[in-house]
Amino acid sequence: EVREIAEKGLESSLSTSLKEKYLTSLGSVLNNIGYLYWSQGHVDSALEFNNRSLIIYGKLADSPDPSTAKLGKIGMASPLNNIAYINLEQGFPDEAMRFFYRSMKIFEDVGDKKGLATSLNNIGIIYKNQGDIPRGLEFFHNSLKLNEEIGEKPGIAKLLNNIGLIYKKQGDIDNALHFYHKSLKIREEIGDKRGIATSFNNIGGLYKEQGDIDNALRCYHKSLTIREDIADKKGIANSLNNIGLIYQKKGDLDVALEFFSKSLKINENLGNKNRIARSLANIAQLLMDRQAGNQFNESFEYAHKSLVIAEEIGSPDHIQQAAKLLSRIATKKGNFKEALEMFELYVQMRDSIKNKKTQKASIRQQTKYEFEKAQLVKEQEEKEVARLETEVTSRRDNLQYSVVLICLLVIGVMVAMLGRLSLPERVTEGLIFFAFLLFFEFLLVLADPYIDNWSGGAPGFKLLFNAGIAAFIFPLHSFFEVKLKKRLVKT
Repeated sequence: EVREIAEKGLESSLSTSLKEKYLTSLGSVLNNIGYLYWSQGHVDSALEFNNRSLIIYGKLADSPDPSTAKLGKIGMASPLNNIAYINLEQGFPDEAMRFFYRSMKIFEDVGDKKGLATSLNNIGIIYKNQGDIPRGLEFFHNSLKLNEEIGEKPGIAKLLNNIGLIYKKQGDIDNALHFYHKSLKIREEIGDKRGIATSFNNIGGLYKEQGDIDNALRCYHKSLTIREDIADKKGIANSLNNIGLIYQKKGDLDVALEFFSKSLKINENLGNKNRIARSLANIAQLLMDRQAGNQFNESFEYAHKSLVIAEEIGSPDHIQQAAKLLSRIATKKGNFKEALEMFELYVQMRDSIKNKKTQKASIRQQTKYEFEKAQLVKEQEEKEVARLETEVTSRRDNLQYSVVLICLLVIGVMVAMLGRLSLPERVTEGLIFFAFLLFFEFLLVLADPYIDNWSGGAPGFKLLFNAGIAAFIFPLHSFFEVKLKKRLVKT
């Protein structure tokens, strides 16, 4: 339908409501096409379609009609996110951050907690990759709180995984494994295959660091199998790289090089600079291990390429890895000045990721999160207790109102039935006065909460309201007194 309208040039002839529907559909189609191009590694085409989608939704966002403008703003968030992801993978974290922040502002404006949580997570990833661990943890924990608040299990699993990654970087294996397993459990519950593969991959990495090679290889192969089933190219490249690391550790360098090369080829096709830098460094390390004597030229080429890309995208992790390799190669060649420079760079990057300040920040953020979570649970429990107390009070009040109303009806019926008898005038006046006094008090009790609300609890205003009710009752009392006295009083 969208294609037919576009091909025939019918947009200008549409009514306002149909034109809004058309633009919304067109923006969505363009954004989805961009996403498909991105998943296939066609970055330029992906950016073209995502930007076209952003322009379409921007037209809607500029509409003078508030509902149409809101619709346009919500639509803009998705292509903004996609463009940010592309910039991040292309090695432009600052550009990615700018688009993620624009997306986050939209989600805040429209009150979309799920979208806001996603944006917070994405920004946290950039800070983590840049080595700003405290800021990364801050955004991760804020995103986690939002996801828990709305019960968004996929988002909770993703955040638990990302927090685990930070603990891994800091060498806190126990905490990292704890968060990874919590994430895996949720992903298995909801059947998130992509997430399950990620969790197995990350758990495999921890086993590798602990020296448990067999369990690490088992987890990596589990991850690879799932990723091949769902045709996740980026994930496949990651798993191939990690399996290569295991074979390298086992000393089977030819098999390891085969896996590294396959991973590098996929990452180059996808244009993923972050992963390219890692694959180049891994191949450089392997070639260095395999070479003898002073023949390190090929290893140097791969390590140097890795460092150039790592510095371009501002990744402390990959700069650290490449710098360490280049320092070793320079030492082997006898170029000690260059070796010292590269070693200093390695130490600088290592300390930016893992130091006492960031470890303390990690503990502080975790403690803050646990405290705030406990506070939230306590507040919810208090609200539930208050709600139950309100219900009990309401039921009690309703019951008492009903009893009083029944008593009034009974008194009214009794007074009416006394018409068959002849009573003294004073007795008649007393009965009528008591019935109306009870009726007046009942009205005061019934109206008291509303009078308090309207008067703000001020005694003067409450007195005026009560006087108004009395003024309403007085003529009724006079009218019924005359009528009933005729029936009840002795002649």
